[in-house]
Amino acid sequence: MNKKLIIEDLYSLEEYDNKRIAYRKEILTHKKNRKVTIGKHVSILFEDYKTIQYQIQEMLRIEKILEKKNIQNELDSYNPLIPNGNNWKATMFIEYPDPELRRKALSLLVGIEDKVWVKISNYKEIYAIADEDMDRTRSGKTSAVHFLRFELSSDLIKSLNHSVPIIFGIDHENYQHNTGDLAEAIKTSIIKDLD
Repeated sequence: MNKKLIIEDLYSLEEYDNKRIAYRKEILTHKKNRKVTIGKHVSILFEDYKTIQYQIQEMLRIEKILEKKNIQNELDSYNPLIPNGNNWKATMFIEYPDPELRRKALSLLVGIEDKVWVKISNYKEIYAIADEDMDRTRSGKTSAVHFLRFELSSDLIKSLNHSVPIIFGIDHENYQHNTGDLAEAIKTSIIKDLD
């Protein structure tokens, strides 16, 4: 379930081109139960083997990458985003359709990536570890995209089931929202990421 992708798991560019429409539809359906919104302007997509495989396939297609060495570079870049059985890994998007509003918001939301948490049942909030690959705050503004890891204890993982409340939230001084208890379909999907 939580294995890493290897070259043999990927379609050739020609194969992918032939399957792309159906494959994309399948992935979009899969992602529906892996995305949560926190307030109006932040969403979190929980990554897994399938979402990362799709991302790599799209990168290879766009960049027309054929050489094994370059394909391996893509795998090395994206594999760390697949959960390893004791965590959730996610991409956080800060979404403001209007460019001017987005620019202002990103300057007001510096540090938001360090204020994202999950509360499971009666356990204490667990704050995400953000942007382990690089700092995404520059010139007094944060990035619109961040990568998060929620590290969970084995006791907490054992206690998880669909009846347990799972709430994600943000407690940044300029953005304070939470999801409320997640829908059962989303819980089912993300609980599968844990061993």
